[in-house]
Amino acid sequence: MAVDPLPHPSAFSETFSAIPPLFEALPEPFAEEYDQNAPWSLLGDPLGAILEALPSSRIEIRLSPDVHLLGDGIVIGAGTHIGPGAVIEGPIWIGRDVEIRPGAYLRGGVWIGDGAVVGTNTEIKGSILFPGAKAPHLNYVGDSILGAGVNLGAGTILSNFRHDGREVRIGRLSSGRRKLSSVLGDGVQTGCNCVLHPGVVVGRGTHIYPGVQLRSGIYPEKSIVKLRQELDIVPQE
Repeated sequence: MAVDPLPHPSAFSETFSAIPPLFEALPEPFAEEYDQNAPWSLLGDPLGAILEALPSSRIEIRLSPDVHLLGDGIVIGAGTHIGPGAVIEGPIWIGRDVEIRPGAYLRGGVWIGDGAVVGTNTEIKGSILFPGAKAPHLNYVGDSILGAGVNLGAGTILSNFRHDGREVRIGRLSSGRRKLSSVLGDGVQTGCNCVLHPGVVVGRGTHIYPGVQLRSGIYPEKSIVKLRQELDIVPQE
């Protein structure tokens, strides 16, 4: 039975035009620079200043010879485990007790909080992961902020670049950036194979069904984003 389609994402953007609550607490390096009206601005000068101030190298764990470190400004905290085949490019700050699984690719310009998880064959570029955030299975995280306890389902992609190369907008809001994907509040969860297009903000605690594609816009806190679809099953010829 056919169902009515969901409203176009622009309808959500008009309804939820204000940035919803996102983070209960901010990691100390970012607390003074946070702008509730433009949370993505942390990915600009604040993140750049933190990474620029890193020492050339401070590694508090023993690394397997199969882990590849490239460039300067690499900090890895105590208790962190990095699997074989991981590639880590500086500048990057990796906190304590982080799990980086085999084959992960951290492209630099990244800040990863304590207890976070970066999964096998996951790629992270120009992003901030708050403590306990997880991108654990075949994810791409480009130019994004993941709040505390965020969990990305397997295959979730946070896309950061428009095909036409123009500025990324969040609904009707200007970001001032050509590369920007998502700002996900604390505890946001995505199902498997979700795609979040450039310019998405999701309020804390919201759950997103598997297979959802979120267009640019602002989505409320403590909600469920469902996927409606119509299946057409026919006999084999």
